[in-house]
Amino acid sequence: MSEAEPPDVIGFDDRSFEDFVAGSSARLFTTAKLLTGGHRAEAEDLLQGAYERAYRHWGRISRRADPERYVRQILVNASVDRWRRLRRRPEAPLAVTGADPAAADTEAAVAARDLLLRGLAALPPRQRAVLVLRYYEDLSEAQTALMLGCSVGTVKSQTARGLARLRDFTGDAGARYSGAREGDGAP
Repeated sequence: MSEAEPPDVIGFDDRSFEDFVAGSSARLFTTAKLLTGGHRAEAEDLLQGAYERAYRHWGRISRRADPERYVRQILVNASVDRWRRLRRRPEAPLAVTGADPAAADTEAAVAARDLLLRGLAALPPRQRAVLVLRYYEDLSEAQTALMLGCSVGTVKSQTARGLARLRDFTGDAGARYSGAREGDGAP
């Protein structure tokens, strides 16, 4: 190929896409993992699919002010597509693994995180997505509604229902963490 010939469409701007993937993969993978209820393999597949979709249109996406936001939207849309496929067959529950004695010093933190992830996995997909976008991605109600293609009222109701179900799922363990937020004198 001579210098006068235009480059191929695919492969034209691979370097900027590779840089984008390197810089965004950790954040987007965590979001994907939370959207899939903690299933690592499914999160990897979901993120890979989102990157594939983004790569096909990278020339247009890279001109945006915030391409990560656009790819996050692709990720959420792919997750919604996944929910639709899973309606035909139920999700498998997370397998509980035994504790390793060598990691006993972090046992409480790991147990609390595991309880939260199992609680998220037990939520219906829509409630899980709303909670991930609102509290992990720190999006506003309006931004979450825009991402999910629903009304702000739906986001509010799904948030309330999802938090209530998480509190029910965590039982007494959740009460330890919510007390400081409800005005018990803690900073």
